[in-house]
Amino acid sequence: MSSKVALVIVSHSDLLARGVREVAEQMAPDVHIECAGGMQDGSLGTSYDKVASAITRALGAIETGHDGAGVVCLTDMGSADLTVESVQEMEDFEALEHAHAPLVEGTIAAAISAQSGSSRSEVRAAAERAGAPDTPRSAASPVGRVVIHENEDTADHVVTATARVADPVGLHARPAALLARLAGSFDAEVFVNGADAGSALEVMALGVRQGDIVQLRATGPQAQEAIDALVDKLEE
Repeated sequence: MSSKVALVIVSHSDLLARGVREVAEQMAPDVHIECAGGMQDGSLGTSYDKVASAITRALGAIETGHDGAGVVCLTDMGSADLTVESVQEMEDFEALEHAHAPLVEGTIAAAISAQSGSSRSEVRAAAERAGAPDTPRSAASPVGRVVIHENEDTADHVVTATARVADPVGLHARPAALLARLAGSFDAEVFVNGADAGSALEVMALGVRQGDIVQLRATGPQAQEAIDALVDKLEE
């Protein structure tokens, strides 16, 4: 039985729900993900019974005896939202939250967050941030040494470095997820070309390819350790 938050994908299409799950499972192999797609007869639509059953299975696959445990539902549109809300009202699912987020991006963000051990509310927030407007990215700098300097206003140490990406597929899909998971394991805020290194979606959006040079920046108690680990990961 898993201690991680589980996900339920609710879609008008069974094929769509299963396809999204397939992608998410590549990035979060330890997260339990259920699908509730289509009607009972296989036609398009959303089914109250299928959603309730999927949530029940998800809850049964995880440990719910601690704060932050539970299930997060993600939906594609319209009546899927209404179906989940109806299930929340009619069934006694206390450890359940509904994330209002783009289905694909939200599910991937939620899965990566759950994989890292985040709480139910944190997983939901990660999914919903996936639908927020993009922020500008800073350009990469030439390869260079790690530089440590002190921010005069906050007395925080800022650690920077550059790395050349070695992975043949660049920072796409699974490599981005692995980098995000690594960045999230340190007590530090880490950025890659201005994007949050702890967000696989932000890293993927950079469009970094093999051979590209990226700029890393970190602050916090484990900033140096985080930078060292990410440089090694990017260049291996």
